[in-house]
This record gives sequence, structure tokens and C-alpha cells, in this order.
Amino acid sequence: MADLADTTDDERFFLHSGRRWRKTDPSLPDDVKARLMSHLGRGRSGVRNSAKGDDGTALPRARHTVQLAKEGLGERGTPWWEQSAAEREARWSAALEELDALQAKRPGPRQDDTGEGPAGTPSRDAAAGRRPDDA
Repeated sequence: MADLADTTDDERFFLHSGRRWRKTDPSLPDDVKARLMSHLGRGRSGVRNSAKGDDGTALPRARHTVQLAKEGLGERGTPWWEQSAAEREARWSAALEELDALQAKRPGPRQDDTGEGPAGTPSRDAAAGRRPDDA
């Protein structure tokens, strides 16, 4: 992994609507970046949808997911250009570990139209002989 201390401001920030935002750490491996972006998207969706039937925990949980994903991407926290290669890898590894643990704790099984949960395992409804659209 290259030392990124000599990156320029053009490589560190971008402008959007007149505001300066930190760019994603360019040293992230593609698979790690994809996983963090997936968590970020789920977190943002959770923030957007938390008002619908929120039990008071959905919004803080979604915001925490967004924060962890942004930290893992290097967009928040200690600037990535000030970290060594080992510190950057520790940052994204810790973020992914916590995000994966949070995802596993989310209430309710995720299902698709086949009535299967994650990794093709039968959902509770499918195991009971009900289809997802049955009441």
C-alpha cells in the first residue's frame, strides 16, 4: 500500500453544492470498498425509512451504520492521508467487523420472493408452509 501523505487537496476533497467533502480512501481494495458502500446504502435507506413505524431505535441504529461506513471509507474520522497503511487497514477492518455484526443483529429475516432468507435458507414462514404474501 502506498504512502498517501503527499496527496494534494484535489485528491483529498471534492466540491458539491459549494461544500467541500472528503473523498474515499483511494487505497481501499475494491471488495472492501464495495462492502462498505453496501453498508452505507443500507444505512442511508434506514435513515430515510426510519419514520415509518419507528420504535425509537431504528433511526439511531441507521445513523450509526452510516457513521461506521463513512469512517471505514475514510470519509470521517482521522484523515486517511495522515494514517499509515497499517492504520488505514485497521480502520476499515474494524468498521467492517462492526457493520457485519450490526447487520446480523437486525430484526426480522430478509426474504426474497422465493420465501428464502439469507444464503438460500428457508425463512420461518417458508418452514411453516406459508408463502411471503400469505397473511
